[in-house]
Amino acid sequence: MSIKVAAFSGSLRKESYTTKLVKAFAAQTPAGAELELVEIGGLPLINQDLEQNLPASVQALKAKVAAADAILLATPEYNRSYSPVLKNALDWGSRPGGQNSWNDKPVAIVSCTPYTLGAFGAAHHLRQVMVFLNMHPLQQPEFYLGGAADKFDADGKLTDEMTHKKIDETWAALIAWTERLRQK
Repeated sequence: MSIKVAAFSGSLRKESYTTKLVKAFAAQTPAGAELELVEIGGLPLINQDLEQNLPASVQALKAKVAAADAILLATPEYNRSYSPVLKNALDWGSRPGGQNSWNDKPVAIVSCTPYTLGAFGAAHHLRQVMVFLNMHPLQQPEFYLGGAADKFDADGKLTDEMTHKKIDETWAALIAWTERLRQK
């Protein structure tokens, strides 16, 4: 049985390193898994007034999350936290009250920055939210990509062998984690 992974990039920038990282995960998707990058840039800002008649973009987000067996969240770091666009998507996926689409989903968190700390603060802040959303964050391996500007070529392809290996390790762990949680 194939594992469907819904992937989310917390960056909307055209040349986003975070989105390039998600695409590197897509390029290294192992047999028995499939990855879909879910667009979140068109979501309206979270607004409870819209919950009575959910916008089409929110309905599409919730459907993609519901259909997924696992989630990959990729985030840059904004002031030691994850990005507002990712926060907005997480909030919409959990609304309206009692309709949390993220509930019980295994999730891998990866972070990315052109700086040296690998967006460590963003990833750990995001883990706090995963607990509240009743998701199951993958504990190991942790994935923090620092110096991202030097790890992709002009076409956006990942060139760093250590990062390729880390992606493979993360994929293997996420698949095993998802299969383990399916057995419960």
